Amino acid sequence: MIYHFFFEPFIAYGFMRRALVACLALSISTAPLGIFLLLRRMSLVGDALSHAILPGVAVGYLLAGMSLVAMGIGGFVAGVLVALISGLVSSRTNLKEDASFAGFYLGSLALGVTLISLRGSSVDLLHLLFGSILAVDSQSTIFVGVIASVTLLILAGLYRGLVMETFDRSFLQVNNRLAPHLIHGVFLALLVLNLVAGFQILGTLMSVGLMMLPAVSARCWAKTLPGAMFIAIVCGLLSAWIGLAWSFAAALPAGPAIVLTASVGFFISILFGSRSGLVRSLCRGLITTSKGNK
Repeated sequence: MIYHFFFEPFIAYGFMRRALVACLALSISTAPLGIFLLLRRMSLVGDALSHAILPGVAVGYLLAGMSLVAMGIGGFVAGVLVALISGLVSSRTNLKEDASFAGFYLGSLALGVTLISLRGSSVDLLHLLFGSILAVDSQSTIFVGVIASVTLLILAGLYRGLVMETFDRSFLQVNNRLAPHLIHGVFLALLVLNLVAGFQILGTLMSVGLMMLPAVSARCWAKTLPGAMFIAIVCGLLSAWIGLAWSFAAALPAGPAIVLTASVGFFISILFGSRSGLVRSLCRGLITTSKGNK
């Protein structure tokens, strides 16, 4: 039973292996980004940027069809532009960055859907919004793997700066006024780059799920930043593996099955996590109440 559920689909079918490899690569690179987004209280910014790349993806689709390179370049340019414009608006006005992101991403989402509807079919629109992970080819797998590798290398090089910019931006700014802005810009660029890689697999609406849900789950267990990153990566890997196996066994859409699996992990972490477990808190409350009554 365990063999047929967890291993047989990936041994017997090449498309399942390619989907698993792409998801594993994406999990390894997006989980650390999700942790930093969580620590910066920018959890919903990832969701905003995942929608903001849609106009660029739509332009690439209109110019070159279902070309991974064209849609990837268009999505990256659109996401970076929205991030830069939102940052400029928040620095020049009294709007917070999350508010400016919300305004731009809603317009970007509507514009992207409109552009695709001009020449595309409803099938093309669903493909871009929700992905088609089981149709991932070797080129897409290599594309995701390269982005994951580049992301990990850059994160390793900027790790200390990212940690300082996250927890003590003022100290970093005193030593170098440009450093916080540069690090923040590189971080947002990496975020957009991974969302561009994720849209091909999970679509623009689902790609952020594999980034944020494992990160939130990890925060319920880990007490240190490296520990949170490790747990988030493990949660992402397990969500991808179990979600794909579940989708194959139950004939469910693969992308939503992966995100639903990550959601189950999130609820388990909320209930039983060592740092924020509701069950543990309730048990402590009951024990304290019983002692007080005695």
